[in-house]
Amino acid sequence: MLKHTNFYLLILILANTLCTWEVWAEPCVGKFVNPITDICWSCIFPIKIGNTSIYSGGREDTDNPGTPVCVCPREVGGAKVPLPGVPISFWEPARLADVTRTPYCMVSLGGVQLMHSTKKHGTVARSTNNAALKHSFYHVHWYIYPVMYWLEILTDFLCLEEASIDVGYMSEFDPLWNNDELNAILNPEAVLFGNLAAQLSCAADCMAANSGFSRDELFWCAGCNGSLYPFGGFIEGHVGGVQASSLIVERTIARLHRVGLAWDTVSDVCKKRIAPKVKKRQYKLQMTFPIANAKGPMTCNPFGRTTAIWGSGREVPGSGEDFGYLIWRKKYCCLH
Repeated sequence: MLKHTNFYLLILILANTLCTWEVWAEPCVGKFVNPITDICWSCIFPIKIGNTSIYSGGREDTDNPGTPVCVCPREVGGAKVPLPGVPISFWEPARLADVTRTPYCMVSLGGVQLMHSTKKHGTVARSTNNAALKHSFYHVHWYIYPVMYWLEILTDFLCLEEASIDVGYMSEFDPLWNNDELNAILNPEAVLFGNLAAQLSCAADCMAANSGFSRDELFWCAGCNGSLYPFGGFIEGHVGGVQASSLIVERTIARLHRVGLAWDTVSDVCKKRIAPKVKKRQYKLQMTFPIANAKGPMTCNPFGRTTAIWGSGREVPGSGEDFGYLIWRKKYCCLH
């Protein structure tokens, strides 16, 4: 009798666990990025030669060095020869990012669930210390996405990144992503910026991002979106899904710079450089999911710009609480 009782008890526990899992697990939603309708192609502008704008398209840009000529080594007949060229700059759609509550949910690959997992799920909850504040946790996926190259929009243009679409980073495989204490290994300087004075200085970064571009010298700030530290998935001060997901993407960019997986593409006209400290001014973000932000003046927004300007109505309860972003990266190079 006892054996039968234990058996039935086990069945009840398993049934309860499975039911709890179904309620707890968020559905995986998403869509493939449509290059025609979901990408704001005017964000490629301004195109400049030196520091002279050829066409601005009404878009914002950072300054370039004023030199009209560049000289860079190129492979000629098996030897590297310095060749003169023209310095040119433009904005390139280079990366995609998913911000999701469900582990292994590939938002930008059509909402494909790679596997089910007991890893920490994303959440939005009230703070235990202050009921007026919210905190949240998300996973992130980073895609190599050189769409201009594989669509052959600018053929034979050596400045474009020549690669194929690929998954470059998934937070589910990163043991530091959901552990702020372990994150101190990657960014030990974070302890210097967890104080009121450091966070108040981010107001200047917020104003700079809203009027133009974020300030690289305030590298611990993500403009109006919050603190760039720690480089993990926990968000304290969750205002809304759009704000939190933008901050997660910006932290991911900073994290990838720190580990050598993201590059400085504006400081050297001849080549890209490894930059352990993020170059905030070389990035713009454009939402692709749940509602693509592909039309209008506020489509591709500089790093740290407030989401209050462009993010209204772009979080959809239930089917649109995971997010996709296209990352525009400024390219400054020597055109031979």
